[in-house]
Amino acid sequence: MTNDTPVRLNLGCGRDIREGWVNIDCQPGPGVDVVTDFGGKTVLPFADDTVTFSEGSHVIEHLADPLPFMEELWRVTVPGGRAVFRCPYGSSDNADEDPTHVRRLLIGSWGYFGQPHYWRAGYGYRGDWQAEQVSLIVYPEYATATDEELQAAIRASRNVVAEMLATLRCVKPAREPDKRLQEPYPVTVVRLPS
Repeated sequence: MTNDTPVRLNLGCGRDIREGWVNIDCQPGPGVDVVTDFGGKTVLPFADDTVTFSEGSHVIEHLADPLPFMEELWRVTVPGGRAVFRCPYGSSDNADEDPTHVRRLLIGSWGYFGQPHYWRAGYGYRGDWQAEQVSLIVYPEYATATDEELQAAIRASRNVVAEMLATLRCVKPAREPDKRLQEPYPVTVVRLPS
């Protein structure tokens, strides 16, 4: 790749091999370009500030401790670069059904990949991502619910939201761990047709 070619990472690619992307997985396979351990001290074979975009579909819920992974992804991502993650919603059966899922994520989870959320304690995490958008994809049986009914159901019930899609922006230099620097992010609801 030339210096002006965008580097896009397909994280946890499995069998979803994409042309023009760097396909990364924890196991070797046809079309996998890079094999790395997502669960330990992840090492991505890229120089600092070289990746422009990353996408991980149903990968982050497999990580017992996603902070080292997110810190390493932050290291290799250009300032303002994006990472998009799709995962089961934490209060859905899909979050627990697969025995390889070890992490639940909810709406507020994405803020903890940004430094401002560590104002109480440091935990050694150095990455800094700002959530720009979180979308909740609700099950079809909620397609006709009013907004108020849907919000109440999301707060109180399991199996309302099937999946969550989060878009994060790489913030460099990293912000201070200061609660006043926390930025709210929009949350939208995507209703699947019944």
